[in-house]
Amino acid sequence: MTSAPTARRLRLDQARRLALAAQGFDRPRPTGTVHAGHLRRTLDRMGLVQLDSVNVVTRSHHLPFFSRLGAYDRARLDDLLWRSGENFEYIGHEAAVLPVDLHPAMRHRMAGPRRWRDESRIEARHPGLLDAVLAQVAARGPITAAELENAGERTGSWWGHAPGKWALAALHAAGRVAVADRRTNFVIAFDLPERVLPAEVLATPTPDVHEATVVLVRRAVRALGVGTVADVADYHRQLQAPVRAALAELVAAGEVEQVEVDGWRDPAFRDPARPIPRRIDARALLSPFDPVVWFRPRGERLFDFHYRIEIYTPAPKRRFGYYVLPFLLGDRLVGRVDVKADRAHGVLRVHAAHLEPGVDRGPVVEPLAAELADLGAWLGCPEVAVSPRGETERALGAAVAGSA
Repeated sequence: MTSAPTARRLRLDQARRLALAAQGFDRPRPTGTVHAGHLRRTLDRMGLVQLDSVNVVTRSHHLPFFSRLGAYDRARLDDLLWRSGENFEYIGHEAAVLPVDLHPAMRHRMAGPRRWRDESRIEARHPGLLDAVLAQVAARGPITAAELENAGERTGSWWGHAPGKWALAALHAAGRVAVADRRTNFVIAFDLPERVLPAEVLATPTPDVHEATVVLVRRAVRALGVGTVADVADYHRQLQAPVRAALAELVAAGEVEQVEVDGWRDPAFRDPARPIPRRIDARALLSPFDPVVWFRPRGERLFDFHYRIEIYTPAPKRRFGYYVLPFLLGDRLVGRVDVKADRAHGVLRVHAAHLEPGVDRGPVVEPLAAELADLGAWLGCPEVAVSPRGETERALGAAVAGSA
């Protein structure tokens, strides 16, 4: 009886470099103007971009592209995401923009249960509402919730608030309407899928659930570089059992390699087509919703970086601050910065800066000051103001002042 081959073993630093390379941090930022091709390649590397309405620094989907490319035209990115026909918005990793060729693989999710957005619940509470809203979208789309007209049941702007908004969310979750655009204030405009999505995509047959899972798992492994079953499942928010089965199939086919990573309890799976770079020379502030850090257990395994968003934590109980961006230097997360763009005054305000345990301040402060200066200039906040709370902040403030 032939024994199973021993899985290849990766050191943790190799896994980190592989993960960062998969996300596009293996190449320097463009030295000239960032064009649409750069944005497309970056989105292709990430596989999807998560959305969030918080605008403390900038919209969360803007930051991952800045982290990888440096300064670019945000309007050009928004055109690519919502107006090019190349991508579509749906519930991928939470609300997200995905490449349009994944639409068939997401249809099983559209047909599945939708919790509070479930059409049957809305229909039971507001009979006829879904059909009436859908008729308005068909007649007037693209249309926002606030633009829905009353149907005579109530006076005032009833449709633009909860019931109409819920109806549009339910219709979107079911795939009966699609996001046609995000307006400048980030409000969603909906339209019929046939007026938003390319005809060839809508004509593509819907795969069965297992086939769709395989498609998404293949994309997730490519975007992760290396990850456990939990990591792969989280990327498109899938269940672990079918993901595990899909990974076994891809391993058997030679498309995915099963490996062991030093210090990881569970086996990992890597993209065998991606070589492990010898080094990563990244310098980037990361969005809380960046794929590098959005799955917190993975961040702890890869970087020994414990990270939580504290927006909804009462101020006295926050450890690090309101809106904290991890700082990537080389292939390590070496610190975190509580930052806010004060657009009215043209100031990027650094409320606090924290280094990770054991990290020497000396090699970090100047690169962090440079990254903050670049971020501020891109956001129209050329002045960087650092609150002098402690030694790290004072050193950072001095570095910022010295580079001004």
